[in-house]
Amino acid sequence: KGDLKQSDFRMVDAEIPAIANGEVLIQTLYLALEPAMKGWMENRADYVSPLEIGDVMRGYGTGRVIESRNDRLPTGTIVGGSLGWQEYVVTDGKSLPVNVLPNDIDTPAAMGVLGVTGLTAYFGMLEIGKPKAGDTVLVSGAAGATGSVVGQIAKLKGCRVVGIAGGPEKCAWLKDVAGFDAVIDYKNENVSEQIAIHCPDKWDVFFDNVGGPILEAALNHLNLYSRVVMCGGIANYNNTEASPGPNNLMNLVTNRGRMQGFIILDYLPRAMEAIEALMGWVASGDIIYQVDMQEGFDNIPRTLQRLYTGENLGKQLLKIADPV
Repeated sequence: KGDLKQSDFRMVDAEIPAIANGEVLIQTLYLALEPAMKGWMENRADYVSPLEIGDVMRGYGTGRVIESRNDRLPTGTIVGGSLGWQEYVVTDGKSLPVNVLPNDIDTPAAMGVLGVTGLTAYFGMLEIGKPKAGDTVLVSGAAGATGSVVGQIAKLKGCRVVGIAGGPEKCAWLKDVAGFDAVIDYKNENVSEQIAIHCPDKWDVFFDNVGGPILEAALNHLNLYSRVVMCGGIANYNNTEASPGPNNLMNLVTNRGRMQGFIILDYLPRAMEAIEALMGWVASGDIIYQVDMQEGFDNIPRTLQRLYTGENLGKQLLKIADPV
């Protein structure tokens, strides 16, 4: 409960087991750190089962097969899956499913803009937000791995995009590199006042990664028939008590607005649709992505903490071992 601490984790040394017929030994190369991990650690019902005390910490990773007794996964194969916070993983590829990645793919990109965060941006914006040319799109957590891609997809659809992020560095990157039309620094500016300035005709789509006071500020400025895409609520993830909800939800009623949450798991059968589109946009330079790469197995808990302090810029990854 509350803020994550180093003492919430225990590092354990174990022997690497011998592999049996049909199994492979995978060396973890990279781990992805996600805001949702905090929820998995709180013993509560969620869209995935909670972790128990003593479990290997769950987490998506990519790795290299370094020993194989499985024809489908020969030595040298690069794979991705829920490898967890461990340096080596033994699997038959079914009990712990892994996906084979092309050897020539940029692995950090595969874990970010072409991975779950990119898919979340794609389906959340296009399926729930339904942007139309000329719309004003407001994005919170805009410098994060999902928010930054959301804004760029909205630009590709002919929208005016306003981002909300924390600190001059993130705001400058969003405007000068990612091409946002305007950016609000929530750490140094009054968010509601700045939304009024940068969205003079109010907003049509709000993609919310944050919740809390920023959601309340946004709801002061919605247009008729506006859409709120509820992706996350990182402002409240470390709270020990429930926070009051926005006190202006009636604005949705008077403006006939719609607020809808979604989970990317519902869209995974259509993953290739999003990956192909995102690969095209990245190749053409229409989408720019940022990776925040930390290093070292001992540094995993500290790297996860960066997500809740706002230190990361872009997709938060950690390198465990050097790829060949």
